[in-house]
Amino acid sequence: MASDHDPLANALSTGYTRPGFAADYHRYRPRPPAALFDLVMRLARATRPDLVVDLGSGTGLSTEPWAARARQVVGVEPIDEMRAIAEATAIAPNVRYVAAVAQHTGLPDAAADIVTCSQSLHHLEPESTLREVGRLLRPGGTFAAYDYDWPPAVHPEAERALAEFLDRARGLRRARGIASGQEQWDKADHLARMQRSGMFRSVEEIALQNEEPCTAERWVGFALSLGHVIPLLDLDPVELGLPSLREAAERAIGDAGLPWRVTYRVRVGVK
Repeated sequence: MASDHDPLANALSTGYTRPGFAADYHRYRPRPPAALFDLVMRLARATRPDLVVDLGSGTGLSTEPWAARARQVVGVEPIDEMRAIAEATAIAPNVRYVAAVAQHTGLPDAAADIVTCSQSLHHLEPESTLREVGRLLRPGGTFAAYDYDWPPAVHPEAERALAEFLDRARGLRRARGIASGQEQWDKADHLARMQRSGMFRSVEEIALQNEEPCTAERWVGFALSLGHVIPLLDLDPVELGLPSLREAAERAIGDAGLPWRVTYRVRVGVK
């Protein structure tokens, strides 16, 4: 890790501290499939893990599902606004959240059966993060870094409208000179970085799919929760192209909704 890299400052530069953003993120983002949790437990040879640690746990979407499967679950999240939603919506007594960065969790050595990064590893400096993962995992424990492909598959017209909306957002950012202040790492390189880390005796990538209901409101809300759109949310909605996106979503999906299919890329390493 570069000596001048500040994990907390990098996390805060996501824009996720924007008022109301965390609640919208929690409302509109996809949920992981049950098959993912079953896969990770099988690889860890743990029918009921003693401890699962979720790094970059956000609003708890990837943390809470472990409550019924593990004895203890810890979500590690440095952004107060995201962690506040997780804590406010938590209902299981065996789940807790800590204010820390993924590189320095403060949790005990070799205590975790499973460590996960859901839609978060690209935000984390990889060398120091994987070193912390290796420290946390017991021998034979499993690390899973998973991300979903986007957009979810729901309806061709809605998908085209989202692609046009995002192209417009990129053009506005270029025109206004709005660059990201956050350092990120390419998701496509997650697997290779895990292999090079020397932390795991086996590494592989697996694709899983989940299906959930999606309304026009959720489609638009999902679009507005994407990181590179956040700096533009104070613009005039017409300039941003929001009415066109909303109209297409209402025509294609409507209030009754359609199922959307979300493909997850799961990179798993066994220590």
